[in-house]
Order: sequence, then structure tokens, then C-alpha cells
Amino acid sequence: MIPIAVSPDRGPIEPPEGADAEMVSLYEAHKKIYPRSVSGRFTRWRWIFVFLTQIVFYGLPWLEWGQRQAVLFDLGARRFYIFNLVLYPQDFIYLTGLLVISAFSLFLFTAVAGRLWCGYACPQTVYTEIFLWLEKQTEGDRSARMRLDAGPWNWNKVWRKSAKQFLWIAVALWTGFTFVGYFTPIHALGLEVVQRNMGSWEVFWTLFYGFATYGNAGYMREQVCKHMCPYARFQSAMFDKDTLIVTYDEARGEPRGARSRKADPVSLNLGACVNCSLCVQVCPTGIDIRDGLQYECIGCGACADVCDTVMDKMGYAPGLIKYSTQNAVDQKWTGKQVLRHVLRPRILIYTAILGAIVVAMLVSLALRTPFKVDVVRDRGSLARIAAGGRIENVYRLQIMNATEASQTFHIAAGGVPGLQVASEQDVTVESTQSRWVAVRLQAPFDAASPGSHTIQFEVQAQSGTATVSEKSVFIVPR
Repeated sequence: MIPIAVSPDRGPIEPPEGADAEMVSLYEAHKKIYPRSVSGRFTRWRWIFVFLTQIVFYGLPWLEWGQRQAVLFDLGARRFYIFNLVLYPQDFIYLTGLLVISAFSLFLFTAVAGRLWCGYACPQTVYTEIFLWLEKQTEGDRSARMRLDAGPWNWNKVWRKSAKQFLWIAVALWTGFTFVGYFTPIHALGLEVVQRNMGSWEVFWTLFYGFATYGNAGYMREQVCKHMCPYARFQSAMFDKDTLIVTYDEARGEPRGARSRKADPVSLNLGACVNCSLCVQVCPTGIDIRDGLQYECIGCGACADVCDTVMDKMGYAPGLIKYSTQNAVDQKWTGKQVLRHVLRPRILIYTAILGAIVVAMLVSLALRTPFKVDVVRDRGSLARIAAGGRIENVYRLQIMNATEASQTFHIAAGGVPGLQVASEQDVTVESTQSRWVAVRLQAPFDAASPGSHTIQFEVQAQSGTATVSEKSVFIVPR
């Protein structure tokens, strides 16, 4: 029988005439990974970050700041409340700054210690840990889950699988509800849920985000990290030989092989690795770290924790699998030598740039004026002659109060001799509101030559010294 290879580009390759055919796929079928439970210092750190990130995510929408939600992105009103800050779409530059800070932080952490974000704080890792813990509580540890999946459907399997699905769906829906609570006041949203009166978009995003959490953390897991996340593909560009990564000490561990605790590995011509394969069993992406650094490795350190446990039982020194650098492994550096090489020029440059951006953003927020002004000319009338022979131009000013207190603003203008505000000069705008104001400017007939002249509107908050200046033009007819 002659197998038929299936080409991804040109389809099946035909066998010779008269020969029996057998279809053989070039793609390996997906195999479910059953990560084994592990304990150790890196696992503890991972769970610390699970708790910290979820306390922030689930708890932040419920915090009150004065008479409102502390963090709320009100897309309908185009206002973004972050504690004492009230931001408008015109403050988009701060979002840009936040994204730049996040990017440089990622570059810095990756250059120092590899995929720290992926292994400890990435939402995919965090929710996978939560869903795996729920799976363990309902179906048991690795071997029990494998037996349960391989066994026939019976009452034990049905109730365990049902309990797991119930918990998964509950966590996913609560996550979707919390996500929507950042855009709709969460107390009102909760009341709508109780009264079964949620809006269509709120229902959609709750279910959509919940379904994404359920699918990614419950079923796709390592496939997201291996095939969907672009970070795994370009991470190597940020690594160098002094980057801390999860490393297997091949010189110490090889040749690997099983032996009793009392056996002398030197007399058996064996290394420290007992070939127990526990490092593979605990890996959430199912790789063997002993094969070297692989793009699938998320740097969680689970293999290092379980290997240290085995080394302790065997009476060997820990650190066969550890966080180290390529140079440290090759040149047998001590821990202090490794740390000295962390502060290399690349890291100092990243740190300096990141620090400068953070300082610039903080200074900008500190010096930010508590209101904004937009000037729009009245398109219905460019210029006209008012009473007394004065030239009049009409404008519309949008004044946005970015504070949580009512403010009164004084409007003045200059740039043309004798220019005066002929309409109301003092305008009151309620807290976190915006108001359009019609403003009439008048100048003497012979104050300027015919044509357009640059002027400035000066809007000052009477409750402070903040002043906003906006340019426009004053047209003098011929």
C-alpha cells in the first residue's frame, strides 16, 4: 500500500497507476495537554500575580470616587473617569503615552528576564491558571483527568464534567460582566441584570467577552500562546546572551537516566537528570525544556520548581533547571556575576527612555489645564456691520469643564485694535460637562485693513489661574 501525502499548497499527490492508496496527513493532530500540579517559589509568584491582577480587575469597577465610579470609560458621553482625572477625546495623547510606556516596559522586562509578562501576568496565563485550578477541584490532578477522559461516560464522569462546566461558565460570565462594568456604571448594570433589563449591546459584550474567556482559558490554552500570540514570534529579537531565561544545565544533567537514590551517578556515568519527565508534565505548553530554548516556552518556571523538588528528593543540588543566561551557563558564572551583567548598555538605554517618558507624562498630567476650549466660526455669516458701524464676527466656543465642580469662565479676545466681546463674557459650566457658547466679537470699522486677521481667544477659569488660549481669524470686509 502506497501512502498519499497531502500537500498544503497543491492538494493530494497522486500515487502510481494501479497502486493501492492510503491518505496520510502532513499535519499532526492536536493532543490535549494535561498539566501536572506543581508547587515552588515560581508557582507561588505566579499565584501572587493571579490574585493581584484579578483583585484589580474585578474590584476596580466597584470603587467609588465621590458620587461616581472611580474608573469609568463613558463612551456615550465621551468622558473617561480615572479617579480624580476626567479625560476627553482631546486627551488621546495620554493613551498614546500609556501605550508607549507599556511597550518599553515590555521591551525592558523581556531584555532583562525573558517572557516575564507571559509567564506571570498575561491574561491568558492568569485565566488558564484559574480554569486549571477549577478543573483540578472537580476532576482531580493530571492522572485522574486523563483516566476520566479515557473512561466511559458514567454518572461520575457526567457530574464531574458538569460541575467543571458550571464553574467555568460562571467565572467567564462574571468576567464579561466586570468588563462591561468599566464602560457602564457597574451598580446600574447589576440592577439591570437583576431586573433582566440589560441593553442589547451590554448583553452582547458580556456574552462575547465571557465566551472569549471560556474558550481561551478552558480549551485553547497553549494554542493561544503558540499560534495566536505574536509575542512568541518576535521575542527572540529582544533576547541576547545575558537575558535571564528558563534554562536546562545540559553539562550537569547529561547523560540523563534513571537510578536509585543511593546510587552514585558518577560511577554510573550519569548526569543529575533522572529522566523522570516531570518537567514535561508540568509545562503548560507541553514542551521539553531539556531540548533547549523554544518559542513555545512562556517562562513560567514550573519546570524549575518540579525539578528542584526531584533534586531535593535525590539529595542533589537544586538548579538543574533554573533562570539563567546563555553566557552564565557557558562560562559557569555565579549568581552575583549574572546580576552584574544585567546592567548592560541595552538595559540602561531602555530604562532611561522609559523613565523619561514616564516623567514627561506625569509632568504633563500635573500641568494639564482643568478645562478645554474649541473655537468654531459661524459659517452662516463671515462678517457683518453691527450698530454704530462696528464690524462683527460670530463664533461658537465649546468649553469643556474637566473638573468635578461647577466653574465660571471669563472670555476675552485680542489681536485686532479695539476688539471687544459684545456678548456675555462670563459663562458657567457644570462639573464634567461641556457647553457651546455663541460669542460675538466687534471691532471699529477702521481698526484693520480688509481681509483676515489672526486673533486669540483667552478663556480663564475664575476659580484659579488656569488660562486657555485658542487662535482664530477675524474677517474685515472690503
